[in-house]
Amino acid sequence: MLPPDFLPKLPVEEVVAEMPAQLMANTPLGVLQGYIGVFVIAFLVTVLCTPIVRRLAISNGIVDHPNEARKQHKLPIAYLGGVAVYVGIMAGIVYSYFADSIPGLIDYHEIGSENLIDGVFVPQVPPWIALGMTIIVVVGLIDDISGIPARVKLGGQLMAGAALAIGDVGVNVAEGVLRPTLGRLLDNPRLAYDIPLPMDVPGFGTSVEFDFIYWAGTVVIAVFVLGATNASNFIDGLDGLLTGVTSIAMIGFLFIAAGMALADNGPLDAPRIIIGLAILGACMGFLPHNFNPAVIFLGDTGSLLLGYCSALMILSLGDTGQTSLVFAGVIIYSIPIIDTMLAIIRRKLAGKKMSDPDADHLHHMLKRSLGVKGAVLALYGIGIVFCVLGVLLSEFQARFIYALVLLVSFYIGVYAIKIARRSQLEAQMAANHDEHTAVK
Repeated sequence: MLPPDFLPKLPVEEVVAEMPAQLMANTPLGVLQGYIGVFVIAFLVTVLCTPIVRRLAISNGIVDHPNEARKQHKLPIAYLGGVAVYVGIMAGIVYSYFADSIPGLIDYHEIGSENLIDGVFVPQVPPWIALGMTIIVVVGLIDDISGIPARVKLGGQLMAGAALAIGDVGVNVAEGVLRPTLGRLLDNPRLAYDIPLPMDVPGFGTSVEFDFIYWAGTVVIAVFVLGATNASNFIDGLDGLLTGVTSIAMIGFLFIAAGMALADNGPLDAPRIIIGLAILGACMGFLPHNFNPAVIFLGDTGSLLLGYCSALMILSLGDTGQTSLVFAGVIIYSIPIIDTMLAIIRRKLAGKKMSDPDADHLHHMLKRSLGVKGAVLALYGIGIVFCVLGVLLSEFQARFIYALVLLVSFYIGVYAIKIARRSQLEAQMAANHDEHTAVK
C-alpha cells in the first residue's frame, strides 16, 4: 500500500479552475473562442458601416426599383450592401494581422512542427485570398452601378479564381482525388510529364513539364468559384435569405475547421478559422439591416462575394487532400446548389435560357405559401439540417448520412420541379382547350 504522501498534492481550487479550461480548449468551441475577436470586429464594422453605405447608394441613385412582378418589395431599396460586408470581412482580417504585435488579440491553437511554413508559424490570411475577394467585389460593384456584359462578369470571376490558384487550394483538392486513382492506375503518382520541345528554348530547355494535377486543380477552382458565385446570386431573392443561409453554412464550415485545427491538419488551420469568423461576423452584422423588411440589399457585389467566400471555405477544407471534408462542405452549402440545379432543369424543360429570370426558385415557391419571412425561416431550417449533416459527415463518414442527404435533396428537388411545372402544364391544358373549342 502506498504511503499517503506518495501522490503530489495540489490545491483543490487550482484543479477545479483548470479542468474546465483544459476541457474547453480541446473542443471546437474552445478553439474558436481564441479567435473570437475577429468575429467581433467584423460584426461591429459591418453593422456600423451599412447605414453609411446605404446613404451613399441612395444619394447616387444606386437602388433597386420594384419594376418586375417577381420582386417582392414595393419601394426602391438601396444596393451596395455587399460593400459593407466586404469592409467588415477585411476589418476582421486586418485585425488578425495585428495579433503578433499586440499580445492577447488572438489566442492561437497549438500547432505541430510538421505544419510550420519554413519552420515558422504563419497564422495570417494569405494575401492572395484578400486579392480574390477584392477582384470579385470590384466586378460586382461595377455591375451594380453601371451593368456589365455576362462575359465580362465571367472573366472577373475567373480572375478571382486565379487568385486562389496562386495558393494551390484547388490543386490540393484535385491531388487528393487523382493521386490514389489515376496516379496509381498509370503508376505515376505525381502525374507530371516532360514534353519535348522541337528546339532549345531559353528558360525552358529542350522540354517542358506538364503537371496534370495542377491544371486539373485550376479546373476545380474555376468550377467551384463559378458555381458558388452564380448559385448564391440565384438565391438572393428575398430579404435576408442569402445572408442568413451563408451565416448558417459558415457555422458548419467553422466547426469542421476547428476540428481540423485540433487534429493539427495543416498550415491553413489558423487562416481558415480567421476567414470563416470574419465572414460570419460580417454576415451577422449585415443581417439586421437586410432582414425583412430590408432597407438595403446585397446587390451583385454581395452575392458574388458571399458565393466566392463559400467556395473558398469549401476548397480550403481539402487543403491537405482530404476530399471527404470537401464533400462535407458541399453538403453544408446544399441549398444554393439544389436551387441552381433545379433552375437548370426547369429552364431546360421550358425551353428557356439560363439567363432568363423566373419566379419558380425555391424561395419563390415557399413565399407563395408562407410569405416572405416564413419562406426565409423555412430555408434557414433546411440550411441547418444540411449543416448538421455536413458536420456529422466530417466526423463519422457514415454511409447512412450520404443516404439521408440524397433522400432530402431528391425530395426537395422532385417536389420543387412538380410545383414549378404545374403552372406550365395548366397553361398548356388551357391552350389545348381553347384550340379544341375553336375547332368545334
